[in-house]
Amino acid sequence: MSPKQLLWNQAANALAERRTQWPADVPREFVDPEPAAGLNDYLQRWARERPHTTAIHFYGRDISYAELEASAGAFAGWLRSRGIQPGDRVGVYLGNCPQLTIAMLGILRVGAVYVPINPMFKARELAYELADAGVRLLLAHPELAEVVDAARELASPGNEEGADRTVHPDLAVAFTAPADLLTAPPVPPAPFVSAAGGTLSDWSSIMASAPVAPVRCDRSALAALNYTGGTTGMPKGCEHTEGHMIYTALSALMGQGRTPGSQLDEVGGVHVSLGYLPMFWIAGEDMSILNPLVDGATVVMMSRWDPATALALIADQRVSWVAAQADNYVELLEHPAFADTDTSSLRECVAISFVRKLDVELREAWRSATGVVLHEASYGMTETHTADTFTHGLGEDDADLLAEPTYCGYPVPGTAIVVVDDDLVPVGVGEPGQILVRSPSVLRGYYRQPEATRDAIIDGWLLTGDTGQFDEHGGLSYLARTKEMIKVKGMSVFPSEVESLMRSHRDILRVAVGPRDDATTGQRPVAFIELAPGSTATAAELRRWAERQMATYKVPDVVLVDSMPMTATGKIRKVELLQEFVTP
Repeated sequence: MSPKQLLWNQAANALAERRTQWPADVPREFVDPEPAAGLNDYLQRWARERPHTTAIHFYGRDISYAELEASAGAFAGWLRSRGIQPGDRVGVYLGNCPQLTIAMLGILRVGAVYVPINPMFKARELAYELADAGVRLLLAHPELAEVVDAARELASPGNEEGADRTVHPDLAVAFTAPADLLTAPPVPPAPFVSAAGGTLSDWSSIMASAPVAPVRCDRSALAALNYTGGTTGMPKGCEHTEGHMIYTALSALMGQGRTPGSQLDEVGGVHVSLGYLPMFWIAGEDMSILNPLVDGATVVMMSRWDPATALALIADQRVSWVAAQADNYVELLEHPAFADTDTSSLRECVAISFVRKLDVELREAWRSATGVVLHEASYGMTETHTADTFTHGLGEDDADLLAEPTYCGYPVPGTAIVVVDDDLVPVGVGEPGQILVRSPSVLRGYYRQPEATRDAIIDGWLLTGDTGQFDEHGGLSYLARTKEMIKVKGMSVFPSEVESLMRSHRDILRVAVGPRDDATTGQRPVAFIELAPGSTATAAELRRWAERQMATYKVPDVVLVDSMPMTATGKIRKVELLQEFVTP
């Protein structure tokens, strides 16, 4: 054990001794009930034990565990027929729909690597992830066919080493639309075309494939590449395993005071969660795929957030667990239909504080309306498969909401967290510093980026770059996001990625991207641009160009500058730009 590791372990143990408020229904130690099981093993178990239990409810369509198992087997058989072998990367370029879950399980079933891709991506962003991951087969929405075709023709933007890569020359593409799973008009009305007729879809032929059994799960093998931004260059693929996924689900359920697989009531009911967070996003994957699957529970899946739809589903499907942004709870409370909505099924509700923070006023309003205590979700990041802490049972006298700015609670069973100074030495209680995490779900490394991996992981501990502090009871508060990250309605925007994409425009000589506050989205990116000599491009023209190159939430406001303020070492002084052009 290295000196640093010893020091961090001692600090983690000292913090654990302070946690005298630990809830009685949350175990302090992590015990894996099925240490060799993979996700498909859990699926097969529930297909045997709870074959008629609804695994996914999707706008009036119930998919039982028996059907989900058969569908995953068919998808796996189709992958085999297309030549997909263990270790091959398969991309899924879809919004929230049951096909995403089926595809993920089918990919893991044959030992291939699942690569979820943001369906808001434009061609250049798509080309980068397809090329970087080496995706051989892609499942996409028919409306994204033109984006896929455009991505094939592009060299991806340079990675941190500056080398361009191209999309796999033999990339195979199949299409499916959300309505492919519907057998009747959607209830409630869905935010997508409700009939698949006339659209390009391969789903029926995929489901006609002969099913295959799962390969033996190797919990340490690469199972997924979940892309996240960074402080330099383009996004990096976080290497995750099925072991990471299953630990995340089990520990998150334990942190909710639940025994995985337990039933909700004496008549055999199961927990029912509302899932609307984007499922390509690792938090959405956890909440809409992993947690319900490991628990043998039901997820009520929404393609996107809509308060009227959410209220209808909570009442009709007897939803017991909700995770939503704090703003969404305000929307529910203020909706005209709320007063007549039956919310008696709700057992636990967690808030994600992005634009609006959960506060005592919102908690009291929700408690008065539903009888449920609203509490913060958790601390986490893509590198740890998120869900590293819990706040269940820690809200006595609203003390958790008096922490500034965001109380994240205790580490889930099996995870250790410390806070360190610039020399990586643990700091005292109440002192701010960098958050470090040791967990069975910390990424193996950044895909094909050994140097970035060495910088981020030391002796099994992840250096998050986030700032936090502990209180006298060993509770973690999150103080500030990674210095270079911008949060737009909860979505991460990394200035380095936007800068890299903008630099591909021939009229841009230099670009620097920073944040500005926004009352609606929390923050927005701003691009300060110095034009190339002789260029007559306008800010409006450059913004319109950016809208065609990147996902909408990344598109920056454009500010043209005559010249960039520079340091002696040739770096752009972003702080000066923000102070001059953004700060009121």
